[in-house]
Amino acid sequence: MVDEARLTGSDDRAHALGLFTAVVEEGSFSGAGRLLGLSPSAVSRAIDRIEARLGVRLLLRSTRALTLTAEGQAYLQMARRILADLDDAEQQIADQGAPRGRLRINAALSHGRLCVVPLLGEFAALYPHIVVDIALTDTLVDVAGGQADVAIRFGPLADSTLTARKLGETRRVIVAAPAYLEQHGTPQLPEDLYRFNCLNFNFRRVEPVWPFRRDGRDYALTVKGNIEANNGETLGQLAAAGVGVARVGHFSVAAQIASGQLVPILEEFNPGDVEAIHALFVGGVSTPARIRAFVDFLAERLR
Repeated sequence: MVDEARLTGSDDRAHALGLFTAVVEEGSFSGAGRLLGLSPSAVSRAIDRIEARLGVRLLLRSTRALTLTAEGQAYLQMARRILADLDDAEQQIADQGAPRGRLRINAALSHGRLCVVPLLGEFAALYPHIVVDIALTDTLVDVAGGQADVAIRFGPLADSTLTARKLGETRRVIVAAPAYLEQHGTPQLPEDLYRFNCLNFNFRRVEPVWPFRRDGRDYALTVKGNIEANNGETLGQLAAAGVGVARVGHFSVAAQIASGQLVPILEEFNPGDVEAIHALFVGGVSTPARIRAFVDFLAERLR
């Protein structure tokens, strides 16, 4: 129930705005009074005080209806906007104490499955009021356009108004299965790869090249193979199955390397190129607490 004394006073303008919008939406003083727990006369006096303060007539009263004046219509629009801004401000402050709401995450297929998804259980336990909504896809989504709250990206970032938080980086590694190397031999020089089946990504629009460094000089070789895929996890699985040699992000084959299913090769010629991993989101003071909490969590766990 609303305090009648507050609404009939001239200082509590936020409540007065709420009362005015209630009168308009209910269509009468009595309807607004029932909604707010006030008598019709108290509502009428509050409206009189608003009009007196502004020096204009907002409502035309008759025995049958209330009609907005032009000034009343303008005041109603501004009142609704101000009240909505107040609600947003209070929600942002409340979120700082207990982040809540739906969090839409977009991550690349391999990195999401191998590195992000295993962390979601811990995150959900830490923030039970956040509903995690994750989509794994290598298709870029429009974060600024509202298609996701947080997107995890690899490599150089395009210029945009989004905020980028670095989560880490991954280096590239060339791998093959021990059985494949036993059958075909182990390449000793990068040029030996010309006689190997080199598995590649299919999203490059240029000729596939693998970079190397020898005697302090960087150069690249054009390699060929008979299978291409859109993610490093698939290429790593194919390499582990003895199909060929793959050059992928280390994170996507770390488990197979640790288990001995894959072995790194030509490491002495690895140019040490790395891809940075960033979380992209709409930043600023109005960034919801659920987004800040998730980005901070990822930065700590993936560092």
